[in-house]
Amino acid sequence: MTTSTALVTGATGGIGLHIARQLAERGWTVLVGARDASRGAEAAAEFGGHPLLLDVTDADTIATAAATVPELDVLVNNAGISLDIAAPITETDVEVFRRTYETNVFGVVAVTNAFLSALRRSAHPRIINISSGTGSLTWSTGPNPQFDYQAAGTGSGAAYRSSKTALNALTVFYAHALAGDGVKVNALAPGLRATNLNPRAAAAGGDPAEAAAGAVRLALLPDDGPTGRLFSWDGTAVPW
Repeated sequence: MTTSTALVTGATGGIGLHIARQLAERGWTVLVGARDASRGAEAAAEFGGHPLLLDVTDADTIATAAATVPELDVLVNNAGISLDIAAPITETDVEVFRRTYETNVFGVVAVTNAFLSALRRSAHPRIINISSGTGSLTWSTGPNPQFDYQAAGTGSGAAYRSSKTALNALTVFYAHALAGDGVKVNALAPGLRATNLNPRAAAAGGDPAEAAAGAVRLALLPDDGPTGRLFSWDGTAVPW
């Protein structure tokens, strides 16, 4: 049992809920970040977590939430949206890009910066960004073992995929900026899971708990562990 504290954004369902549950099962104090208070309370009650009203696109809820958390050991930036997975880039409205980036990129910056003071008070601070293999530029320009649909040549899902590419870059930049504070910052490519992220994910058979275990592994990295890296759910490295 530990007294470590973790915050998981977007933790009312899917991979985020499983990450929160698995950390709680290890004895952690888990803050269930949720933009809907009732859903947050319901999810937290499932495993003894603590609901925290937090909309990653709303500056007021971020500031209020951060003010209530004096110390934090692990931040999991899990909240994310996917609005355009089937549409080619040539038919995707720029507003879809704005909305996607607001959550998947700008929200990560806002939340991470707001909780840095709390993270710096931890003896072993960790940040895990839930990314995607679809954001790998290497896989998008060559053989991709996990996301064969990218080979169709339509540039489908460009808003979501490019937002995850940007998140990968943020992972590197935060890792560099926080190295002196001992903060390990890594990203996870969870694979296609049965979640409500988008219709394709909802129809998939992948167990979100399996992906969550990969995030928990990064949360428990030793002090000499890697930082500024992108890993698949099974612990193997993913190319940028």
